[in-house]
Amino acid sequence: MCGITGIAALSMQTKISEHDVCSMLPALRHRGPDDSGVYLDPYQRIGLGHTRLSIIDLAGGAQPMHNEDKTVWVTFNGEIFNYIELRKTLLKEGHCFHSHSDTEVIVHAYEQYGDDFVQHLNGQFAIALWDGNRQRLLLVRDRVGILPLFYTRQGERLLFASEIKALLPQLSEAPRISPAALDQTFTFWAPRSPNTLFENIFQLSPGHMLVVEKGQLRESTYWDWCFPEQSDYHQGSDSELAEQLYDLLADATSIRLRADVPVGAYLSGGLDSSALVALIRRHSDAPLKTFSIGFEDQSLDESVFQKQMIDHLGVENSRILCQNSDIAENFPATIFHAETAILRTAPTPMRQLSGLVRASGYKVVLTGEGADEALGGYDLFKEAKIRQFWARQPQSEWRPLLLKKLYPYLETSGAQAKAYLRNYYSIGLDNPNQFGFSHLTRWFTTAQCKVFFSQELNAALRDDAVTRLSEQLPTAFGNWHSFNRAQYLEAKTLMGDYLLCSQGDRMLMANSVEGRFPFLDHRVIEFANRLNPRLKMRVLNEKYLFKQAMKNQLPRQILERHKQPYRAPDIPAFFSTNPPAYVDDLLSEEKLKRYGYFDAQKVGFLLKKARRGSSIAYKDNMALVGVLSTQLCHYFFIEQFSQTIREAGTTYPSI
Repeated sequence: MCGITGIAALSMQTKISEHDVCSMLPALRHRGPDDSGVYLDPYQRIGLGHTRLSIIDLAGGAQPMHNEDKTVWVTFNGEIFNYIELRKTLLKEGHCFHSHSDTEVIVHAYEQYGDDFVQHLNGQFAIALWDGNRQRLLLVRDRVGILPLFYTRQGERLLFASEIKALLPQLSEAPRISPAALDQTFTFWAPRSPNTLFENIFQLSPGHMLVVEKGQLRESTYWDWCFPEQSDYHQGSDSELAEQLYDLLADATSIRLRADVPVGAYLSGGLDSSALVALIRRHSDAPLKTFSIGFEDQSLDESVFQKQMIDHLGVENSRILCQNSDIAENFPATIFHAETAILRTAPTPMRQLSGLVRASGYKVVLTGEGADEALGGYDLFKEAKIRQFWARQPQSEWRPLLLKKLYPYLETSGAQAKAYLRNYYSIGLDNPNQFGFSHLTRWFTTAQCKVFFSQELNAALRDDAVTRLSEQLPTAFGNWHSFNRAQYLEAKTLMGDYLLCSQGDRMLMANSVEGRFPFLDHRVIEFANRLNPRLKMRVLNEKYLFKQAMKNQLPRQILERHKQPYRAPDIPAFFSTNPPAYVDDLLSEEKLKRYGYFDAQKVGFLLKKARRGSSIAYKDNMALVGVLSTQLCHYFFIEQFSQTIREAGTTYPSI
């Protein structure tokens, strides 16, 4: 993967300078440390920039890249995994290639297929393509949002880049944090595309194309998660469908091993990463290096299962142990790279892990992210299924007790415990067909963090985040099975805007590492979306068909182990010892009041509770991380705006 940037003129009088484009590149150096390049068209209507992480065609893949007569130019971040097959097709159509890179298939595919070229790409990408003959710019983001692409309009110029910090040198003033984006973050864990944390800075939504022509911007959807009517599922026996799924996953994995540099894999010890490593071992003869993370908190650690898979497959493994102090020390850098507020510290250990990958001499790593969304693996889906069952007899005493099977730590004895169980998990039980029924408990818990919002922030809010989401759903959404509706909501909220961005791309590219995601191959998703939901979750057995597909490849203990969500310490990371100085500084009454997002008195009470080390509620963990990360964003990108620009590509402003 790489970094891309550019500026497009939106009026005939506006001219683009090479200097302005070059000023944006240093902030992307970590995304592409191997090379850089700039293209400025003869009429100064467009400037394209690129920083390269060289992975395919190391000698001949420099960008921006052009077609034969230099009328089509592209700057591209990502990988086109089917480039070998696509190149052969385009050669037969008479196109001439001057490199062996996957980038060049983009310009020729555009020549051959026009705007439909994107339908022929199997990959993860953020693309800026300039058609000089038509004076037309296309911005394209991959189907599920693996790679980011941000843009903003400044007068008669459109600025775009792989990261927000690359836009800053061309802004006339520091950006402002959007109240609506904070409201979405404290509901869905991230601002929803096309929003970002900052006002008037947007991200191109997954599966979208933005056309810039004659000074106008026109956005369209070329792909989305889509599910069938409830009777139009794949036909076939469980074994036949499991075999088809296995073949798809094997091919999705195989083409993602294409590289001119070594390729490694993350191994957490869970089902998804274990299956991925097994697929790699079965379909590649190359030595495989895996990378794992452990925690000093044993309740979060999966080392036993990691070792079991290492021994089972005979792979080489490198591992880091994440301690609380590591998270506290590295959290500011996490926020600087994420460029948004977050509610959990989990991205920080992922950045440490990608650092281990890079230090081991690897630029590419495969990961099992996306399997839960595509194949039905989350506890949230189980919980929704139990609550749907409960809703049929809401007065039942025993139906809600099924939640104990899902969450064994729940206390269900005694009147007080039963009252809590009923009050919390019965949210929305009177209307189980409402659009967000599956996610109401999560959204309710997260939204409780808004109690820390300041009066000024609350007064600035105009839209309710959940209501706004309900207005943006596909027209067919209500006709889908409830399980599929839950999958769609998960893919379009948490996965795309948090897991793949804050916890995925940004933590990988902070250390110049490319992540690849076989489970998010669009062919796998499209196949899985047409499976009967009972094949994704058989009663409460998650990812049923996937387990059937992998049953001959994995140890029984891995196949049958209870899903353990990836988590990292939150409040304990900052307060198990003396908190770092930046915590006291940014959460001081003076800073909280000056920045204006949070109620200083309420945050002060939360800090006292954290320092005492007393029992901390789940929402308190999220609230403190959310408040601290928002304060860090304000510090880096608003208060220290000028310094952030000056130090772009080197470090972040000291606190």
